[in-house]
Amino acid sequence: MNFWELLRHPRLSRLLGVRWSGQATDGLFQSALASFVLFSPERQADALSAAIGFAVVLLPYSLVGPFVGTILDRVSRQRALLFSNLARAANLLVVAALVFTGQTGVVLTVFVLIAFGVNRLILAGLSAGLPLVIETKSLISANALAVTGGSVLVVLGGGLGVAIRNLFDNLAVADHADAIMVLFAAGGYLSAALLTLRVGKKEIGPLPHEVKEASFKEGINEMREGFAFLRTHSDAIRGIIATAVQRGGITALTLTALLLERNTFNSPSNPEAGLAGFGIVLTIAGVGITLGALTAPYGVKRFGRHRWIKWSLLVGAAGPIFLVVSQTEIALALTGFFVALCGQNVKVTNDALVQSKIDDYYRGRVFAVYDVLVNAAIVSGGLIAALMLPTSGVTPWVPALVSASYLLVALRLLRPEKFFLKN
Repeated sequence: MNFWELLRHPRLSRLLGVRWSGQATDGLFQSALASFVLFSPERQADALSAAIGFAVVLLPYSLVGPFVGTILDRVSRQRALLFSNLARAANLLVVAALVFTGQTGVVLTVFVLIAFGVNRLILAGLSAGLPLVIETKSLISANALAVTGGSVLVVLGGGLGVAIRNLFDNLAVADHADAIMVLFAAGGYLSAALLTLRVGKKEIGPLPHEVKEASFKEGINEMREGFAFLRTHSDAIRGIIATAVQRGGITALTLTALLLERNTFNSPSNPEAGLAGFGIVLTIAGVGITLGALTAPYGVKRFGRHRWIKWSLLVGAAGPIFLVVSQTEIALALTGFFVALCGQNVKVTNDALVQSKIDDYYRGRVFAVYDVLVNAAIVSGGLIAALMLPTSGVTPWVPALVSASYLLVALRLLRPEKFFLKN
């Protein structure tokens, strides 16, 4: 099936509506947080504070990971999506109140952790349910459409946040404009919850014979089962590690771009210009993401999943070289485009590779393992970059390290005798 046929698919389109509305709102919410914490006139951005921000966003993904599979393999995934989106909307009302009053301490951090922890359950549920609404032969294209459309909408949601921020920029206190952005995000999550009602209660699993009572101990045990399952499918676990390293590199480069736009390419006293510049870089990366989605199905059809993952990572290693040679806005844009293009090919192809190996009985817990590994790499990538980056963001060493890590994984971890198994 081509992309247009997938968009008209009656069951898949309903799932995409839930995913995409939520991810567009994710972009809006993340834009509000970035504006409040990193692009506020009252607050100076540095590498460590930005990296800690990434860790705060992603920490709950890893903490709830062992129990996401248990929930998704035991209760109606549709109900989990519905109530999770409602909980996010309510939680953001509290976040908006905290942002309005300018609070940046532990209380705000806790509620932000809750918001992103719930988001982990939602995205894992959507990924686990996808193979139940589309035939296996269309999984590559469906994954490309779902993941890429979501990634593009995160970028567009971030752009919408910047537009809302500029619209209310005349408010006496900048934090009030950021609070309004968060309120819009609460409305977006409520819309995602309402769209979930279009999906049948049992439509995206789990299957009836799999439903059991969940428990804390069972969550830990099933996480172990997920690892055990992946040990018997070495190509899947190698693909997951490759995807994790690629995402960790993107985090390091994103942190570099943030500091360059905030403190070097624009005056530190004009954070609005820095935010706008960062938004342009993200938009260019979004174009790369879109093209990556369009090329992945054809690359897989021509060369196979395993070779396409390896070659995408190899080509992606060339992207950061632009920023090694020259720390300019053009070099940053080229790096963002090529890394996003190749990274999206790696992500959507590996998602389909992993999904093709998993019976629905294990799908929730395996994707929980997948998420924990990827998010641990993202946090690690951000913290390592923070230790290497000056406040200006001007250094060739971070992009050089990213490029070297991509090459190492492609040439060693994904070498043919270990990775090129039957597609």
